[in-house]
Amino acid sequence: MTTPSPASAPSMPEHGKTRRHPVAFTLVLLGLLLGLIILWRLLPHKKATGTGHAAQAVAVAEVAAGDIPVIYQLLGTVVPIANVTITPRVNGYIARIEYQEGQHVNAGDELELIDPRPYEAALTQAQGALAADRAQLEKARIDNGRYQRLLTQNSTAAMTAKDQQLLVKQLEGQVKSDEGNVRTAQLNLMYCHIIAPVTGRIGIRALDLGNYVTIGQSGGLAVLTQMQPISVIFTLPQNTLPGVWDEIRQHDVLTVEAWDSDNLQRLATGTVRALDSQINTATGTVRLRGIFPNKTEELFPNEFVNAHLHVKTLKHVLLVPGISVQVGPNGTFTYVVDKDLRVRVQPVKTGYANDTQTVILSGLKAGDKVVTDGISHLKPGARVTIVARDRSTPSAL
Repeated sequence: MTTPSPASAPSMPEHGKTRRHPVAFTLVLLGLLLGLIILWRLLPHKKATGTGHAAQAVAVAEVAAGDIPVIYQLLGTVVPIANVTITPRVNGYIARIEYQEGQHVNAGDELELIDPRPYEAALTQAQGALAADRAQLEKARIDNGRYQRLLTQNSTAAMTAKDQQLLVKQLEGQVKSDEGNVRTAQLNLMYCHIIAPVTGRIGIRALDLGNYVTIGQSGGLAVLTQMQPISVIFTLPQNTLPGVWDEIRQHDVLTVEAWDSDNLQRLATGTVRALDSQINTATGTVRLRGIFPNKTEELFPNEFVNAHLHVKTLKHVLLVPGISVQVGPNGTFTYVVDKDLRVRVQPVKTGYANDTQTVILSGLKAGDKVVTDGISHLKPGARVTIVARDRSTPSAL
C-alpha cells in the first residue's frame, strides 16, 4: 500500500477554529436586546414617592349633623279586615243569583235567593196554629173569670175553678210556643234571602242557579272580601319592641308604608294603632296590624308586601355614609383623612343605621372627612389623594 504524501493531503484549519460569521452574530445580539426592552416595558413600575409608596386615590364624605327617620323594614301580608264565606242557613234550591263574579256589593245587598215557597207555607201554618190557640186562650180566660165569680158565691166546686185556672196557664204556654214557631218560620223565610254582611268584592261563585244547597254547605256559595279599608299584618323583632311600644303609647298612632315585594315601589300609606297581645316564642316576633284606606285597591288580599314602619325621627345627630363604617377585631371604626392627606383609624360607636346612612354616637365630630371608597387598600398612616366619585380629577381637602 502506498502512503500519500504530505503535499497531496488536505490542509486543516489552524488551531481547530471554525470560520466566524459576523452578520449572524450581530443579528442575535439585536434580537436579545429587543426582547429585553419589551420585557422591561411589560413589568409594572411604581412611582417613587417620598416614602417609597404611591398615594392611594380615595373618595371621602364629611361628617354632618342632621335628622334621620327611624324606619324599620318588615315583612308583611295583606289581610282583609273582614273575609266572609257566604253559606246558606236553610235548605233549598237556588232560585236567583243577583251578583256578578268580582262585583263590588254593599252591606245589605241581596246576593242569592233560595226558593222561599216551602218556608212561606210553613209560616202560614205556624201563624194559623197561633191564631187558633189565642182564640182558645181567650175563651179559657172568660170561662175562668166566670168560675171565679161562682166560686165566691159557693155556686161551683173549688176544684173546677182551679182546673179552669190551670187551663188558662196551659193555653198561655201553648200560645208562646206558637209565637216561637212563627218567629222560626219568619227567620227561615228571611234566610232564603242571602244578604251581604259587609261591603266588599264578591268572588267566584261555587254553585250556579238551580243547585240544591243545605245548611253549612261545604265550601259555601261564594267568598265576600272587604277591600276598603284593608290591613297589612307584619312582624316586629322582639328586641325592637320596647321602642315601638313606647311610641305607640305616646302618640297613639304610627305611620306605615306598604311597598311591593321587590321593595322598589311604594303602594300605600296607612297607620298602626295596635300590636298583638303576645310574642311568638318560635320566631321571637310580635305581630302588628296596619290599616290602609285602599281607595284605589292598590293592595290585594294575601299579597306579600314590605312594610316600612316609621317609628320616630332622630334630630341633630351626626351622620356618615354607611359604607364608611368598618368592623374590625376591636369593633367598628372609620378611616379619617387628616389635613396632611394621611389616613388614621378612628374607633366609633354607632347607633341607628338605614340603607345609606349611619348615626355616629361617639368617635367623630362634624366636619371630619371619612373615607367612603378605596378602603380595601388603606393602612394607617397611608398617603391618599381625594377623588370625587363622578370625576377623574383630584379635589382639594
